[in-house]
Amino acid sequence: MILPTKGIAPNRALLAVGATVLAHLTEPKTVSRLWTDLGTAGGSAELKFDWFVLALDLLYALGLVRLDGGRLHRDQPANREDCA
Repeated sequence: MILPTKGIAPNRALLAVGATVLAHLTEPKTVSRLWTDLGTAGGSAELKFDWFVLALDLLYALGLVRLDGGRLHRDQPANREDCA
């Protein structure tokens, strides 16, 4: 599911979908605007909303996006040196 498998094509794995989401998140956007932007891009015609939300969940868990004021922002993961 997160990585490609026999049953999940490489472009449908959550990491690939998450990369596409990050590519479209060039500025803070609402979830609905980001979903619309992905739909109009043309390459995500097969992407369903539930898979999009799972990709957002993965990006949040990895510390790559955050929700602030109703908008999604790109975020940088914490440096490992800062955690020590």
